[in-house]
Order: sequence, then C-alpha cells, then structure tokens
Amino acid sequence: MKDDLNIVGKRVVRSDSLAKVTGRARYTADLKFPNMLVAKVLRSPLPHARILGIDLTAALKVPGVKAAISGFDTYGVKWGVFRYTQDHDMLPTDKVRYIGEDVAAVAAVDEETALEALSRIQVDYEPLPAVFEPNEAMQEGAPQIHDAYKNNINVHVHINVGDVDKAMSEAFLVREDTFKAAGEAYAMMEPYAVVASYANGFLDLWMPNAGPHVRAKALSNLLKMPLNRVRVRHINSGGAFGGRSEVSPGDLVASLLSIKAGRPVRLALSREENATSTRQVHDMIATVKTGMSKDGAIMAKDYRVIYDGGAYSSTGPIATSIPFYVYEECYRFPNVRYNGYRVFTNKGIRGMYGCHGRAFIAGNEAQMDLMGKELGMDPVDIRLKNGLTSGEVTATQSKITSCGLAETIATASERTNFKEKWTKTSKGKGIGMGCIAIMCGFPMGFRSGSSCYVKMNDDGQATLVTGLVDNGQGNESMVIQVASEILGIPMEDVNLVNADTEATNLDPGAYSQAAAFVGANAVRIACENARKKIVAIAAEKLGVKEADIDLRDRMAFSRKTPGKNMRISWVVREAFFRGDPIVATGTYFPSIDFEREWVSRPWGQMAGTFSFGTSVAEVRIDGQTGKITVPHFTAAHDCGRPINPMAVEGQMEGSIQQAGIATIMEENLWNKGFLLNPDLLEYKVPLACDMPEIETIIVSSIDPEGPFGAKEGGLTIRMNAYSAIACAVANATGTLFSELPLTPDRVLNILERKKGAKK
Repeated sequence: MKDDLNIVGKRVVRSDSLAKVTGRARYTADLKFPNMLVAKVLRSPLPHARILGIDLTAALKVPGVKAAISGFDTYGVKWGVFRYTQDHDMLPTDKVRYIGEDVAAVAAVDEETALEALSRIQVDYEPLPAVFEPNEAMQEGAPQIHDAYKNNINVHVHINVGDVDKAMSEAFLVREDTFKAAGEAYAMMEPYAVVASYANGFLDLWMPNAGPHVRAKALSNLLKMPLNRVRVRHINSGGAFGGRSEVSPGDLVASLLSIKAGRPVRLALSREENATSTRQVHDMIATVKTGMSKDGAIMAKDYRVIYDGGAYSSTGPIATSIPFYVYEECYRFPNVRYNGYRVFTNKGIRGMYGCHGRAFIAGNEAQMDLMGKELGMDPVDIRLKNGLTSGEVTATQSKITSCGLAETIATASERTNFKEKWTKTSKGKGIGMGCIAIMCGFPMGFRSGSSCYVKMNDDGQATLVTGLVDNGQGNESMVIQVASEILGIPMEDVNLVNADTEATNLDPGAYSQAAAFVGANAVRIACENARKKIVAIAAEKLGVKEADIDLRDRMAFSRKTPGKNMRISWVVREAFFRGDPIVATGTYFPSIDFEREWVSRPWGQMAGTFSFGTSVAEVRIDGQTGKITVPHFTAAHDCGRPINPMAVEGQMEGSIQQAGIATIMEENLWNKGFLLNPDLLEYKVPLACDMPEIETIIVSSIDPEGPFGAKEGGLTIRMNAYSAIACAVANATGTLFSELPLTPDRVLNILERKKGAKK
C-alpha cells in the first residue's frame, strides 16, 4: 500500500455532483422513448380477501389501451430472497393480503386513458378476517395469512451462546425492559419508477435499485426468461436506504405490459403509492434482559424481539437477525440468547433499513446507562468496559480485525464534555451516547464478491467496468478516486461503466455495506494489475528499474531521477503497438464463512471487517409541550481510512438527519391496515429547521484488508444516532422510555409518570 497518497484520503468534489445540482442527471421517470406507454396499477382496497375473479375485458376495450394484465398472465412463480421464503406472488391470484397490493395493471397511450381503464377492471373479492398487530397474529386462532406459516410466524431466529440462565442467576444486577418502535417510511425523494422495453426477445429495464444483478436474476426467474435476455441498465437513484434492495411488483408489471404491448412502458408511482405499495420499515417490540457483574461487565443478555413483517417474507431472515448482529459486533457477550420472530400481518411488506432495530438498539443502550448508573458508572466507562477490541471474537464467532470503537467513544466524550454534562443535567436538558458496529460485506453466496475490468484507452484515459451501484452514497465517485490514485491520472480521466448487468460482472451492490470494502477492493486490484503493465513498459523505455517508477499527473517517471519521464498515454500506445493492450481484471471476495446461514447456522465469520462509531446527542425538552429539540450532535466514526473524507462526513450528516432526528418524529400511523399518513404532508421528515449543529469526527483505524485501509462509511452513525437521542431524552427526563418515536405526546406522558412517581 502506498503511504504517499496523492488523492485517496483527500477532500474532493464527487464526480456526480455537477449533474445532480444542475438538474441534468436523469432518473427513471425522466426517460422517454418513442411510442412509450403509461402504466397504472389497480390496487387492493381490502387488507385480506380471497380473489374470486378478475375481468380485464372492459379495460381492454377503452380506446388507447394497449395491454392489460393480472396475476393470471404470470407464470405463477413466487418471489423470495431465499428458497424457503418464496411466498410472494407479485400479482396474486389466490388472495390479497394488504391494502395497496398490486392486483392488475394497464398500459395506455396516456395517464388519463390508463386511469379510465383501471376503473373498468372488475375484481370479485370475498373479504376475510384480518390481523394487524404481530402479537395478535401469533395467537392461536388468529387469521392465517399464509397457510405454510403456523401462527403467522414467518421467521424465527434462535441464537444461544453460553449458559444464559446460570449467568443471570449469578449476576450482581439484573434488569428487564420492553421497548416498542413504530415502523417508518423510507421517504425517498424519488417515488419508485420503472421503465421496461421489450423487443426481439430481449428485455431492458431501468429502475432505482441496490443491486442490478440481483434484480435481473429475480426477473429472469419470474418471467421464465434466459438471464442473458434480461438487462438492468444504469440509472441515477433518488434514495434507497434499504428499501430498494429487492425486486418490486412494479418491475414485473412494467415488464409484462411491455412484453404484451411490444412497446416501452413507464410505471411511475405516486407519493402515496410509494408509501403504501413498496417496502416499509418494520415495527418492533423488543424485550431486553441484562445481567451485569458488580464491576459493570455484561454477564448475560436474553432477548425476545417481535418484528411486524407485513404481508410477505421479503428479506425476513436478514431483517430478523441484523439488529442483534450489529449489537454483538460492538459489545462482549459471554452468554447470550436471542429469539427474534418476524410475524406476518395484513399490512404492507417490510424490508431492510439503514437504521433497522431501533427499539432493540436504543433500548439496549438506554438500559445500559441506567444499570451503569446504579453501579456508579457513567455511559462512557461502561461502554469502554464492555466494548470489543481488535482481535476479539463476537458471540457468534466473527473475529474483529480492526477496531476504533474505544477511540470513537473517548473522542466523542472529550469533544462534548460528556461526563460532566451527563452527571449535571439541568431541567429539560440531557445528553446521550450511542455505540454500534456494522458488518462490511456479509455472505451472499457467489454474489459476495466483486469483479472489475479496467482498460487504458489510447489517450491515456481509463475505463472502469464494475457492477457497483450508487444510491446516492458516492460509490461511483469513490471507485473513480481509487483508480485515479493507482493509475496516476486525474479523476476526470477515468470513465465509469457500472450497474449494467450486460456489461459488468457480479457485485453485491449497495447492500451489506460492501461498496467500499468489496467493490472498491476489486477496482483497486484491477488497477494495480494495469499499473504493473504500465510500469513495466515505462521502466524498459526509460532504462530504470520497475521499483523506481511512479505514476502521477498523467506521467510515468523515475523517483530517483524525475527528469526521466514519459506520458502515460505514450506507454499505452506502445502497448498497443506491441499487440498487448493494457487491460486488467481484479476480483475480491471478503474472508467470510460461506456456510453461515441466517436461520439454520447463525455462526462463523459474518463479514470481512467491521466499522464502529459513537454518537453523542444533546437535547432540550419543553416541559409544557413535550417538544424535543436537538441543539448539538457529535458523531465519531471508525471507517478505516476515508477515501474521501468530505463524502464520509456527508454520509454521517445524512445519517444524523435520517435516523437521529427521526427519533423524535417519524412513524407510520395505521387504522386497521390503512396507512393514515402516506405523503410528506402528514408523514413528518426532518427539515432544515429541525437539524442540530453537527460535528463529525473521522477515526482512521486503517483496516488491513480494506482498499487503502477503508471500511464502510456512514451507516454506523445511522444505526447509533437513534440511540444517542433516545438516551439523551432518558437522561433529561430521568425516566426510561418505552415507546418510540419520542413525539411530544409520549414525552408528556413520560413527564407525567415521573411526576406521579414522585408524589
């Protein structure tokens, strides 16, 4: 690894910034093709009902309608991330399971015609009893949503390490609390859209997605088309946050309509449809029991967590596991038992999220603060006492190879004067700390690794070809920066071909926090292999040893005698003359246990490495209204080595907005399966006026495997920002919360309970 880095580690403007801030960047709904049709979807008005029949005849008679479909036009293939969770008919033929579920669709020459056609589709329903709360859905006699899952239990993840009961009986202090968190909307700025164009047996698709290769494979299966005839193309994405990790019913709808009509079809969801009919965030109820020794060491943890999974499996096994794993990757658990249940309800489908596990993680952190206080320890010391360090192994047998957790705790504490503020809270003011770790690249079978192809063009510029995808994190700019560093050419000389399934090799996508650690590592290796070829020719032409050659500013030169130099473009042309163009490939697989499985075998090396972080939030509470404001927020993040510190800071700031301030305002509101706040008028997201003063601190642990020492950058703060604010509120009120988010009404209830307890 080079120590004298030229551009990696420097604050650079992202390569995609100009197009996005000027409005020139194109998103799916911007695409226009000749003869393109408009698609609209008919959705279920009922939360649970048997489908007795669907009649499209009248819709097809509307002038301008070119195609109409229902589930009876599909191949009956059910979608599921795993073979044992394939339960989702993208267009159902048996019954509907939530309000807003896709039932039928039309493609017409314009939106008005499509809407008229929808109104003429006849669907005969037989209403069925519905269930909306997971605790009720698990009871004997509850309405059965899927016949294959007894008591509507979709997934049960059971982990048992050590002897929990014995350790609890021997613990000096034991506490048990239950925490509840409402589900949230992803609230991407870009409502979901998909364009499908079918011609000559080939299907081209554009849509926001977190993994184009995963999406193409899913559609290949659903449509029973050869994989090489399904092409997912590159397009900008207006946000994902975990909600666009899987194939969507809209993808199948647009594809089928295009196949039937023989014309391009665009389906663009409304803001309300985006909320009701795409993935949402799990509600959860977490019961946390902890046993500690007299010196504050965690002796045992016992968990029972119930997740509201909505109507279908989605990422069920992963979603049920991740909250536990990100916590066990942070703290030492010699004895731990985890029972996670994902339960079906007659509500919209739930997926992954950048702050998944809110009730679980915030509950753990706040409970630890109270137990530490009872033992005479502050939040800083009790976290340092129990935090993992480099070389240790997690409860489920993952080795921590690099770890800056202690440094993030110490730095955030010092910058905020945490200890003094925590012990000397004034009325209505509080401070809280949250810590977490995040895996970088978990097992996804043969898609766990990434491959990159790089070629040097005859003008000395480079083209990278990689499956890596960018959902706004800056992944595209990141790999261009890596290539620029290694090849010695400026970023503007690097062209990128990515996220196109026909042109690129497999890549995990913007999923499992693998873009930097896995995707950029493949780019690094490919560029290093190309560099070796450039150096060999340059050394020969300049008459020096290869070890003496460096590449920088489009030049190959001798380190000892800089006057001996030549343009990299000359080297590239020489290679062409020799009939051996400078091209190279690179592949990287993280060192993970490929036998590890979410349900059947939850142990072994989870990831190639782990990133760590600490957030500190300061809050003020208005005792009259219960409103919380956050004047200051500090985040310290061990991301290995930041490839672009400015981009990492941006991700940290976005995480504080998305997951931190969300602690006091964001939640989905329901009435018997009907979403009451499906738009951004009624669903409250943080605005500029809600944001705190933010201080970001980057801790560089320099991971031995990461590209230039890099790890995941940003998501760690998203996971612990929620906890920091929740713990600050507990500190300010002197009372443990039980329900999240901490909206004014709930805060007033906490304050009233505290008054009642004093009386």
